[in-house]
Amino acid sequence: MPSSINDYRKLIEQPWGKMFYDALFRQLDLPEDHSLNIFDFGAGFCVTASHYAPFHHVTAIEPSKEMLDLRRRDNCSKYACIHGGIEEVRKQSIAAFDLVICHNVLEYVPDKERILTELANVLKQGGRLSIVKHNPAGRILAYSVFSDDPEAALVLLEDGDHENNMFGKRDTYSNEYLIKQASKRGLSLEDRFGLRTFFGLSSNNDIKYTKKWYDNMLALEMKTCNLEEYKNIAFFNHLIFRKIT
Repeated sequence: MPSSINDYRKLIEQPWGKMFYDALFRQLDLPEDHSLNIFDFGAGFCVTASHYAPFHHVTAIEPSKEMLDLRRRDNCSKYACIHGGIEEVRKQSIAAFDLVICHNVLEYVPDKERILTELANVLKQGGRLSIVKHNPAGRILAYSVFSDDPEAALVLLEDGDHENNMFGKRDTYSNEYLIKQASKRGLSLEDRFGLRTFFGLSSNNDIKYTKKWYDNMLALEMKTCNLEEYKNIAFFNHLIFRKIT
């Protein structure tokens, strides 16, 4: 894990940072022939907002001023970018968005259920909610293999994931918890993908700058991201919900 926001910003420009988004965008599989209203809560460096802005109407909200100052600048004039948190969600119109994005956010907030309620409120009926979250089994695998730290893996296995980092204290919640809370808000699980199953495990970073490695690794990630056994060991899980009521 990077030790500062600036280090984290540099990480997303590396092949292993870029692949996270390349895989994620393929999993979302948004159309380019008609425009959607997209709401990106916890937009970070606005990589996702910047990617979708040329084809869709995007509103990005991020509470960290430091992250917004370092945001990706391509397409930044094509989407609305707001500095703020949950209070800005409440200012949005009810049932205004076709897609709501909340990636690697809920682990760091004390009241997940309140935020899920607010995000469900701004989602249209039939719209989708995209949530990316840490997967405990994948983190254990990464500690033991990538970091060569079985002691940390044992702690994670026995005590759960409560790491403190630049974003605060992380509380990694279960998929079952998320699915249950989403259901209470009229959201039905439509799909679940693995994300970063393999590409973060190798410590040979030199090879990751080659096109052959990148293309083959991305193909491998996409072929396995919807297979149950690989979802279960991926570092992240990507859950997509549909608003049915």
